[in-house]
Amino acid sequence: MNNYAVIMAGGVGTRFWPKGSAKLPKQFLKIADDSDTLIQQAYKRLDGLFKDSNIFVVTNINYKNEVRKQIPRIPEDNIICEPIGRNTAPCIGLACLFINQFNQKANVLVLAADHLINDNEEFHRVIKSGLKFVSENGGIVTLGIHPTQPETGYGYIQYDADIVTDVEIEKEGDNRIEKIYKVKTFAEKPNLEVAKVFLESGDFLWNSGMFIFRTDTMIEEIQNYIPELHDSLGRLSHTIFSNDFPKHLEDEFSKLKSISIDYGVMEKSQNVYIIRSHFGWNDVGAWDEVYNIKEKNSEGNVIQGRAVAVDTENCLIINDQRIVATVGVKDLIIIDTDNGLLICKRGESQKVKEVVDYLRRKGLEQYL
Repeated sequence: MNNYAVIMAGGVGTRFWPKGSAKLPKQFLKIADDSDTLIQQAYKRLDGLFKDSNIFVVTNINYKNEVRKQIPRIPEDNIICEPIGRNTAPCIGLACLFINQFNQKANVLVLAADHLINDNEEFHRVIKSGLKFVSENGGIVTLGIHPTQPETGYGYIQYDADIVTDVEIEKEGDNRIEKIYKVKTFAEKPNLEVAKVFLESGDFLWNSGMFIFRTDTMIEEIQNYIPELHDSLGRLSHTIFSNDFPKHLEDEFSKLKSISIDYGVMEKSQNVYIIRSHFGWNDVGAWDEVYNIKEKNSEGNVIQGRAVAVDTENCLIINDQRIVATVGVKDLIIIDTDNGLLICKRGESQKVKEVVDYLRRKGLEQYL
């Protein structure tokens, strides 16, 4: 089978302090529901598309055991451990290096371990379309999400409605056509006014951070636009199955700059396409998103753990052990754990990262 999946699971999730920590970041937490962690959900949504032997996880060396514990059906050799985080371009390049040992023209889906998708059937249909397209045409396909509001926390992608390829997908005798468009431009996270313009234009989609490509295509694009990464991968390819590989990997990664695949390749390449996707995507980027996706009580509160909420409205309250009591408050995020207590106004949870940065600068890593 020529199709492979790569789950990127190396993020530290600083916006989910104090629940998420350096030891156990958000992809390993049960943030969206009470049964599965985010990475377990990411793995399960691949069922029916990829064999376990064709699913790879790229994570930090410190999280290898946690990955093995949470998704034990993934072969241990398919857990690729980065010695240090260098953003998504080196992560994807390293995954291509491993998959190339089995198939030098493999079709690859890359997805994040910490996103939510509501409609798995639609997700599968979109992925099958993308895999078929890159297998026949090359190129890099990204999945764009139809914006529902002028969101300032996401990047955007503009597509060209006049340059389109139809891909036919068979499903239980009912063939469907997926339209795949040429990408015009990538746009960084906008301010509110620009986001409104994007929404009104009708040809901008949210950047989901999921990609489909052939390994030979991605390696060629890395060679064109991030030559230093391509050179590093070339040196690593000679030692990939040796006992010294972890040492060589650490040496190479220590020299690499941190660079995203968006900035390093996607924004520069003329070979990028997009599928307009409707499968209910959410990147769960901060505590506000947890409040948005959770079921509320009659007062608009989301409560996990023991709490007494008197005259309390529209709050997210999560606590591990102690009881939390609130009186006469509204629109707050309250997260109480052994690491610390967070009290944040709803709508401001993106700034939790600043708390983590402060604790790190002050040498207070015991609280991270």
